[in-house]
Amino acid sequence: MDNVSLTVEYITNGSIFNEIMKTPWSIKNQAECIKSLGSAAYIEEEVYCNATWDTILCWPAAKAGVTIRLPCPPLPGLDPEKFGYRTCGSNGRWEGRFPGDTSMPIGFSNYTTCYTPESMDIYNKFFLNKTPAQAQMMKDTISAVRTMEVVGLWVSLVSCLLALFIFFYFRSLRCHRTRIHRNLFVSIIVQVFIRLLAYVDNYIARAQGGEIAGSPSGSSGAIYDTPVLCEIQYALLEYTKTVQFMWMLIEGMYLHNQIAVSVFSKKPNYVVFYCMGWGVPIPLTVAWCVTQALTNKNKCWYGYYDRTTIWIIEVPRILIMAVNLGFLLNIIRVLVLKLQDSHTNEAQFIKVRKAIKAALFLLPLLGITNFLVMIPPAQDPVKFAIWAYTSHFLVCYQGFIISLLYCFLNGEVQNTLKKRWDRFRQRRMVHNSSFRRLSRSFSVFTSFTEVPHSAHQNNRGPQIASVNGVNGNAVPLLRDILSRQESGV
Repeated sequence: MDNVSLTVEYITNGSIFNEIMKTPWSIKNQAECIKSLGSAAYIEEEVYCNATWDTILCWPAAKAGVTIRLPCPPLPGLDPEKFGYRTCGSNGRWEGRFPGDTSMPIGFSNYTTCYTPESMDIYNKFFLNKTPAQAQMMKDTISAVRTMEVVGLWVSLVSCLLALFIFFYFRSLRCHRTRIHRNLFVSIIVQVFIRLLAYVDNYIARAQGGEIAGSPSGSSGAIYDTPVLCEIQYALLEYTKTVQFMWMLIEGMYLHNQIAVSVFSKKPNYVVFYCMGWGVPIPLTVAWCVTQALTNKNKCWYGYYDRTTIWIIEVPRILIMAVNLGFLLNIIRVLVLKLQDSHTNEAQFIKVRKAIKAALFLLPLLGITNFLVMIPPAQDPVKFAIWAYTSHFLVCYQGFIISLLYCFLNGEVQNTLKKRWDRFRQRRMVHNSSFRRLSRSFSVFTSFTEVPHSAHQNNRGPQIASVNGVNGNAVPLLRDILSRQESGV
């Protein structure tokens, strides 16, 4: 490089910049960077590169031909014990992505050396060897999917709360099936609430503490920036997800026993169900948390889904989906056999189609649609977008779909709600009719005090006809009530 030797200068606390620069990621702009560096912002009588703030770190001035390193910022996916670097070219300008390239105004800071192994794997799969347009498409897809996910979670939360209220409020809907549904809805509600809490907390962390490269700076008082508490939040999230899968397994067991195995169709043992649904996930989650605490040193266990320890809780979930898939196939077989024995004139393929169509409604209830999320995403931007939108739509709207199919569109629920609505309307009509008769009585009393008795006698007939007219147009229930009141009963 023009006979200028390339050296590596380690920037350590107190060697070049003052105490403020112990955390170079806390700088917010170029002016603050220059002020914080003090004398380290300039090098007299030599060719050098100016001090620069690259929106993440504040880099001091460097001599030509020198590569300087700074500690990596404590951001998600980065290892603070590693170093990022940038190189000052021989002409006194910061180099770009490639040696000798000085076309970028502030140069290029290389943070790939800061990545944790999991982050580096993601970078190599989805961003390495991608054009800028492709990389931007991947980022836009991730951002749009996150927005869709948040909306879907809110919709699922509201719909599950409403369905849970309906099943609890109306006694006529209480049975073994809806009792299992209620526990499933509770597990979905808690899991969705924790996920939304994590997203809201992350937003608060960004708003209060500011952002560094699109991530919270770590200086807020949010859960995200609170050690241990953040890890507990994600431990509860994974626990409730496993609970949700367990109750989906119970749904599959109960439905399969009712349809295919009549010998087990007696009253369910809810002690066993509660131990399975709420108890079995506890040791699985504890085992996963212990391995995370021992092996994952990232803040808030960032990137834990890309570590092999996730299989401690993912394998049981996959097994549950596999068992439910077996239940579903056997249910389809039984439905086809029953349709064949129905002695109808329909063709065989029509009967099979009916059975499959009926079984498809069980996919979200049994959690089989979660298989898509566990499929590794494609590296192609278009295929990645298709996978991301499809899989995350099914997951984040899962609570809404289950509520829709097994509560709002359920015939028993609709009949119960219709009866309650009709009863409410009838009460309103009775109340209004009683109010009109009371008003009419006051009118009669007024006529006795203000109009001669003979005149009242002459007008009595039309009044009676009017009342009879009301009775003739009333609904049967009101007609009976009014006739009994008029007859003095």
